[in-house]
Amino acid sequence: MHALRALPYAATALVIAIATGACAAKTSSAAEPPPAPGLDPRKAADMLHAVMEADRTVYTKMVVNRLIKEQKLQIVDPTAKEPVPFGASEQWKSEYGKLPLPAQMFRMGSEHAAAKDPGFTYVLLSKWPINKQNQPKTEMEIQGLEAIDKANGKEPFYGTEEIGGARYFTAVYADVAVADACVDCHNNHPETPREDFKLGDVMGGVVIRIPL
Repeated sequence: MHALRALPYAATALVIAIATGACAAKTSSAAEPPPAPGLDPRKAADMLHAVMEADRTVYTKMVVNRLIKEQKLQIVDPTAKEPVPFGASEQWKSEYGKLPLPAQMFRMGSEHAAAKDPGFTYVLLSKWPINKQNQPKTEMEIQGLEAIDKANGKEPFYGTEEIGGARYFTAVYADVAVADACVDCHNNHPETPREDFKLGDVMGGVVIRIPL
């Protein structure tokens, strides 16, 4: 022990590393730069999407699909005075006993968040939109939707783009058909551009933008 104390600091560290089997690659070095302040935009986007995906999946499976497809719930329409099937509809505001469609719920959440100016934006887009306002517009959106479709939704797409003179980190995540209600709604809609969706198919993408 006394001999070890007499060694220079660098030699002592080397002896300790060898004796304990420590991996030099895992030890910090004084020459390494300190980590950059703030959160990496890619990590931030991944974290945000995890929450969005969870909320969207829960609403779709546990509310819309459960009540409509599994329980086949019926309600009494006060105008018809007889039971009618409960459902989800684009015209939910004017139709009695209707829920917003999952895509509408997602868009309302996005608009509500944007009104508070949280420092990022998100939107649900698709290569096969029923509502034409949900089609891709920028080159990054087009590339992102193509990429996640080719990857079968297993890998997100990341990139940077400039919009209106400002630079953004842009991430695109697959929006997958998680319930029969999703598939039936898209395949049977009179304005759908695609009628062969199946469970697990990529139906669109969530685009998250974080300013750089």
